[in-house]
Amino acid sequence: MTGSLIGLTPKELQVSELGIADLVDLDQLKNLFEMISHATGFTIGFLDHPGMNILLATGWKRVCTDFHRRCPASEGQCFTSNYQLLNQLGRSGHAVVQRCQNGLVDCAVPIMVEGRHLASLSTGQILLQEPDVELFTRQAEKFGFETTDYLQAVAEVAVVDEQKLKDITRFLGAMAQMISQMGYVRLQLKNELAQRKHTDAVLRIAASAFEAKEGMLIADASRTILQVNKSFSDITGYSLDDVVGQNPRMLASGRHDRFFYDAMYQALDTKGFWAGEIWNRRKNGQVYPEWLTISTVKDEAGEVAHYVATFNDISERFDAQAQIDTLAFYDPLTGLPNRVLLAERLQQAMVQVQRRGQQLAVVCLDLDGFKHVNDGHGHEVGDQMLTSLSKAMQHTLREGDTLARIGGDEFVAVLIDLENLASCLPMLTRLLLAAASPVQLGELTLQCSASLGVTFYAQGQDMDADQLLRQADQAMYQAKVAGKNRYHIFDAMQDRTIRGHHETLGRIRLALAQNELVLHYQPKVNMRSGHVIGAEALIRWQHPDKGLLSPIEFLPVIENDPLAVEVGEWVIDTTLTQMARWLAGGLDLQQVSVNVGARQLQHEDFVARLKCILAKHPQVNPSNLQIEVLETSALSDMAQVSKVIAECAQMGLTFALDDFGTGYSSLIYLKRLQVAMLKIDQSFVRDMLEDPDDLAILEGVIGLATAFKRQVIAEGVETVAHGTALLRLGCDYAQGYGIARPMPGAAMPAWVASWMPDSAWRTA
Repeated sequence: MTGSLIGLTPKELQVSELGIADLVDLDQLKNLFEMISHATGFTIGFLDHPGMNILLATGWKRVCTDFHRRCPASEGQCFTSNYQLLNQLGRSGHAVVQRCQNGLVDCAVPIMVEGRHLASLSTGQILLQEPDVELFTRQAEKFGFETTDYLQAVAEVAVVDEQKLKDITRFLGAMAQMISQMGYVRLQLKNELAQRKHTDAVLRIAASAFEAKEGMLIADASRTILQVNKSFSDITGYSLDDVVGQNPRMLASGRHDRFFYDAMYQALDTKGFWAGEIWNRRKNGQVYPEWLTISTVKDEAGEVAHYVATFNDISERFDAQAQIDTLAFYDPLTGLPNRVLLAERLQQAMVQVQRRGQQLAVVCLDLDGFKHVNDGHGHEVGDQMLTSLSKAMQHTLREGDTLARIGGDEFVAVLIDLENLASCLPMLTRLLLAAASPVQLGELTLQCSASLGVTFYAQGQDMDADQLLRQADQAMYQAKVAGKNRYHIFDAMQDRTIRGHHETLGRIRLALAQNELVLHYQPKVNMRSGHVIGAEALIRWQHPDKGLLSPIEFLPVIENDPLAVEVGEWVIDTTLTQMARWLAGGLDLQQVSVNVGARQLQHEDFVARLKCILAKHPQVNPSNLQIEVLETSALSDMAQVSKVIAECAQMGLTFALDDFGTGYSSLIYLKRLQVAMLKIDQSFVRDMLEDPDDLAILEGVIGLATAFKRQVIAEGVETVAHGTALLRLGCDYAQGYGIARPMPGAAMPAWVASWMPDSAWRTA
């Protein structure tokens, strides 16, 4: 009980922690084995388990010592045989007889201590019948033994009959039982010695335990205090006489409710242990925090006999943490929450809004004219004015609202529990009045105003705290522009326009320079044959703040700017680089297409620049590169585009007419434009199963392609049913989400290797 009382439990040695060499006297066994071997002529081996190390061996025959164990090949057969014998022994748990790979017979029995197989006792190097001279002669030749001497050694091996083998097995079993008993006795002796040492250590520890710096209290099963140490008295102010016979509840501070103590005693009842922070009261009435650990001590019947509590006064840690929290979360000048605490409270308020179905407002407030006060009267006066205005503004808010200072003369208010947007307007007016209230500093009267920007949450779209702050800040700027000393409510429509202008040509040019633009590739397949015929290169912007942007979000900005040509040439060059990588890896796609815009296509030296780009990639066959142009782009300058197509054809390049059917689609245009492929716009494909008009357009386009001997491919194939209908119309080529989404170039080889068309397409 003493060991348990101070939290120590004696560790009992387990068989699993020991080997057989720890539990038997090997020297004693060696003498015994030698006497038995000398008297009987038996070989005896003693091996540990599972290591299979030979700990003792006596009486070995010459055939093993001079031959089998001296040749590496035959010795290997010995090891294999031993492994098989001991493996079988471990599975069976009783005596095993086995013929070894060198032709002799071995017998072994397990040695078990408390049900664990720790060792094996073996005898062997015997024969059950007269030796097969022919067999051992072949073995001598196999291992290079001197045949006559080897056969003589074999002849020296004892031949035993079945009865004698049984006697040997019983004898080994008896010896194994004796050794097992020796091991068990030695284990018990070791445990008794360990227990004795542990008890001595526990007594020494217990003698000094009450001298520890931690306060200590011992109570009986009814929670009556029996003993405390000196540190208990130093921390609490109560002497031993004050507390003996009392209940520990005399120390309670009143800060914890009944549920707190119920949980504590439930843990003691179920787990025998509780630890945590708790507030207690000293004798002088001062409340203080402590770290308390309580353990139950049970008697031999398993009933609670005592409770032992140790504790430390952690007041200094709490004071230090409070100072750290003040510095970390509050503005040192005004005492208002700082930016860090504002972010935490705003996040909590947003969660609360979602739960309650109400609204909150975020208000960015900037003082108008404060810089003139600071510059004209000095920073000390400016600080006093900030402190005074902070108090005035905070008094206008309700309990639960937050006013934070985020730097200089900038503040943010979070107004919660709003029934509707109009309900916060009176509070905004009060904030404006408070910010404009005169500040009397001695004989000096100072006054400024404020500009407020307001936004609300929740909105119709997902919004995080940073976005709300940006919206409020933008609205605050609009209030200043409008004349100051007013509030301005954020306008989402106006914001979208402003953000659109922020994504300027300069930022896209920077994205090109900093390798933020990337290409993804969407496979193009023959749905009927299952062949992957190529892929289309599709540009994306890996924006550092907004993530992966689709081309519709940035290409329109550069459509009529020379930057469109730079981006277009980057797309061609990057695609050729990727094609070269694919070729090096064994993937040869016959038709990789790039999109070329009208401005790039109509550039006066488009063909010459294209030749330069192709020349940088000599390993790529130009005929594998296809240029896709929009139908509307091609028709804007028919003569120029026809000339470009003809010049590119001389280099081996082919053209595809993208979004076919959305422009004029005149037969004369189709005749004059020598494009290799027509690409059916996805708007027709998507609704073809429900809209007869779209289906009719598809039939017409496919018929035109056939008549003019053009290939045709459908984009926007999203389901098996779309593909099946297209196949029945005679359109075998397709791309779309129903086949594969655009993917990075590195992912293409694995996709091509694994893709299989839907079985319905093969029979369509």
